Amino acid sequence: MTVELHPHRPVTPVPGIDPVALARLQRNLRGEVIRPSEPSYDDERRVWNGSVDRHPAAILRCVDVDDVRTAVRFARQAAVPLAVRSGGHSFAGLSVCDDGIVVDLGSMRQIRVDHRQRTVRAQAGVLLGELDRATQPFALAVPVGSVTHTGLAGLTLGGGIGWLMRKHGLTVDSLLSVQVVTADGETLTASQTQNPDLFWGVRGGGGNFGIITSFELRLHAVGPMVHSGVLLWPLEQGAQVVRRYRDWAASAPDELTTALIMRRAPMVEAVPERMRGKPAVLVASCWVGPLDRADRLLEPMRHAGAAPVDLSSVRSFVEHQSQFDPNFPQGMWAWSRATEVSALTDDVLDTMLQHASRIRSRRSAITAWQLGGAVARVGPLDTPFGSRSSAYLIDFLGGTDSADGFDSEQSWAHDGWTALAPHHAGAYVNWLMDEGEERVRQSYGAERYERLRELKRRYDPDNAFRLNANISPH
Repeated sequence: MTVELHPHRPVTPVPGIDPVALARLQRNLRGEVIRPSEPSYDDERRVWNGSVDRHPAAILRCVDVDDVRTAVRFARQAAVPLAVRSGGHSFAGLSVCDDGIVVDLGSMRQIRVDHRQRTVRAQAGVLLGELDRATQPFALAVPVGSVTHTGLAGLTLGGGIGWLMRKHGLTVDSLLSVQVVTADGETLTASQTQNPDLFWGVRGGGGNFGIITSFELRLHAVGPMVHSGVLLWPLEQGAQVVRRYRDWAASAPDELTTALIMRRAPMVEAVPERMRGKPAVLVASCWVGPLDRADRLLEPMRHAGAAPVDLSSVRSFVEHQSQFDPNFPQGMWAWSRATEVSALTDDVLDTMLQHASRIRSRRSAITAWQLGGAVARVGPLDTPFGSRSSAYLIDFLGGTDSADGFDSEQSWAHDGWTALAPHHAGAYVNWLMDEGEERVRQSYGAERYERLRELKRRYDPDNAFRLNANISPH
């Protein structure tokens, strides 16, 4: 789509950017230049996390690779911060900045499925739900995340955990090639055979090395129907339920990915009125094996504690992927602290239960994602992703619908994460807030981090792409 540019509209000066240069940019960009004076500016600068309120000097809505190259060169010449947005879903809100340039890839949404070769090419503005809807008519899928309005680009570059990972690995494990616009505005292809060093780096190294404008990914046989959903108990039964879950999940086949969740029970008709809005323990699962085996696999959990609320059933994979979207609405205020653990020990489980009893907001949650399976079978140095040997990834998410109560939920999340400090075993870059270089280093481990730093020196020595889980070249 080509957006009308209105070249004769007066150019309002913006901090740090020459208005003459901005006017010239409007003539050279096929997409749209959105300045603070534009009526759409306030809507366009918003990202998923409502607590992020930043004011860029200009938002450049790119429609093709040439636009992205032009945008990068312009930001470099203007010497202003450069943020990159696809889905705008990072917890830290790193896809928008103050007084800089936002390169918005949201208009680049083309998807091409080759069902015979089982590959898909997707541009960087594609959202996860759009990718699922394009591939599921062929009963094929890419292992992606668990919220459909997340951007494919950010998720993939940090690793990509989700409901297919134990069977088919992380999103990066299905990555075949990428197109990259580098810090000098040039275009490269990276794959196992072209620029393989860069290809290694983008499979978990985040947006440190350039702007990825398109992805080629391997497809896997999934769906169109899967068995999925949640079992739900009141928190009072939690001590028994979580230990049963730990033992049950330890022997789960790869086709089953599970998560242990503690939050307030949803206010939906399927949940008994007496439990709605009360602290609860949930076991969520997705089974992608033969459907006639699913009920038998769930039986041990269905007999944990008193009879749980059972919201699991056979449903389409597309429906399953959107099940948790209502928990993460656009504009919610969110603050996260996450850590990997090597096991769900009694101490870990008791700490989770203790802090679950203090949840006040319907948006806050503790989630322990089960890793292992195909995730663990990739060599520890084959990609930058540093969580191959961990058993679980635990996230304390403090969330609210507005500023009201947000500080309290943020403190709650920090306290819970801190209480697990004796068990911390690493971090996941996609869930980092602004936590400093040491936490980024912990995400990768020393050997992978130093290799990433060498790549950074080669491809972005001036650290132009620094609004991310940053790997400093210096």
